[in-house]
Amino acid sequence: MPHWVRFRHQDVTGFGTISHSEISVHDGEMFGKSWANGQRLALSAVELMAPSEPSKIIALWNNFHALAAKLNVREPDEPLYLLKAPTTAAAPNAVVKRPTSYEGKVVYEGELAIVIGRRCSGVSVDQADAFIHGYTCVNDITAADIISRDATFAQWARAKGFDDFCPFGPAIASGIDPAKLVVRTILNGEERQSYPISDMIFSVQRLVSKISHDMTLLPGDLICCGTSLGVGSMKDPINKVTVAIDGIGELTNEFRQAS
Repeated sequence: MPHWVRFRHQDVTGFGTISHSEISVHDGEMFGKSWANGQRLALSAVELMAPSEPSKIIALWNNFHALAAKLNVREPDEPLYLLKAPTTAAAPNAVVKRPTSYEGKVVYEGELAIVIGRRCSGVSVDQADAFIHGYTCVNDITAADIISRDATFAQWARAKGFDDFCPFGPAIASGIDPAKLVVRTILNGEERQSYPISDMIFSVQRLVSKISHDMTLLPGDLICCGTSLGVGSMKDPINKVTVAIDGIGELTNEFRQAS
């Protein structure tokens, strides 16, 4: 069950697998052929980066039975999703700042994300696992008041598209069963979300299959699986948010109201 990370060490970027507090450095390509080169680095000696460089980030809406029931909305017949800009990607421990162009409510959304490992187009549900490199934690940050500001056009892309509004990591866990995972979100020391991935309307395999029939997925791309109950505002001047998924790790970031 390898956990893949990207890191910066002495102004050099690299990747490898992490075990406890040590990184086994690899040569080659994370999403291609790679091998351990024998170098080991203490986790404390490196700066963790976002574990992939996605060409696109796909974010699901209304993908959990419990949330659909609470909102009293019809469950979709096919995945409902939007695209977040690659510039929303942020590293573990990064500080995310409130956009200067927006003064409204900003919310956290703790989620599981699928990381694509191979070029993927038009695959079946049964084939999907072969194209998944692994899974990671994500905080799909949203400027919530923007979405319905204009009655003629729901502004999902803008609401979720500000710089650094998609921290993810700290690692990509391969070889795990996502249906057994539970997503927890802790805001300023208080658990706000705890929900099972098994409650998803569309499984990870169905998501990869259906989306790959719409667009080609590339190595490192993220599919954020959507969130469930417990989404809330980040109101304090400095907000510490941790998205924790046992079997993957803990993603922690700060959201600051002002610089």
